[in-house]
Amino acid sequence: MSVSKTSAPILLVGAGRMGFALLKAWLATSEARQQGEATQPIMVLEPTPSPDLQQLAQAEAITLNPTPDMIKAARPSMVVFAVKPQMAQEIIPPLAPLLPSDCLSVSILAGIYLASLAAHLGPRKIIRAIPNLAATIGHSMTVLYASEQVEQVERAQVETLFAEIGKIAWLESEADIDIATAISGSGPAYVFYLTESLAAAAVDLGLPKNLAMQLARATVIGAGHMLHQSTDNVSVLRENVTSPAGTTAAALDVLMEEGGLPQLIRRAAKAAVARARELGS
Repeated sequence: MSVSKTSAPILLVGAGRMGFALLKAWLATSEARQQGEATQPIMVLEPTPSPDLQQLAQAEAITLNPTPDMIKAARPSMVVFAVKPQMAQEIIPPLAPLLPSDCLSVSILAGIYLASLAAHLGPRKIIRAIPNLAATIGHSMTVLYASEQVEQVERAQVETLFAEIGKIAWLESEADIDIATAISGSGPAYVFYLTESLAAAAVDLGLPKNLAMQLARATVIGAGHMLHQSTDNVSVLRENVTSPAGTTAAALDVLMEEGGLPQLIRRAAKAAVARARELGS
């Protein structure tokens, strides 16, 4: 994590699975820490801190659950909202008066649009960020969208923070965030469910449950590594596995038939986008 030119802290609001992953990444990969220098202070608001968070806060001298007066006095340079979207109206309005007017606000709340955030925060610079669960292992895909007031130096600061948990991509339209949420945000669950389904099919065909899951997990992991390392088009990778009239081709004929996997994925993604827009409304 890059060091601020001032001692103003980052305020992390919410340290559940995603917030805690962000916090650990910021601490572990800080260039300043590696050089033995002081890092930008971090304050964390988390009403129900896990034992891991409490231990990390003690070890890293993080201010856990500061009082309103402490937050106001510290004048955070950035606030990162990592609570559940349903908690936005409960959490954000009481915090807004405690933050300085030049505090950059970053939200990872799916479905909560800039207009809603601005209604709670006032005329502040806001960036929306949608990481995914792979942030917990440093392989997130995070999409970012900034309000018009955000300057390039501030975009770069947020890029640095989220690059520490994986890859990033800027979006040109806020409407695209809902689509990205449906694909990269929710996508890991689709892959996990595919793995479950592969294992269940193996059991139905007669393999022991443990072996079926071992095969399914290893297959998905191996395919993921190939995607990561290869520069080939994904369709080329698929074709490389598919011998003409072979076993893979027979299976793909079923998956690609009318109403098959492509249509199911489209329906699933549309449902996720619709839900994101419901949350936003």
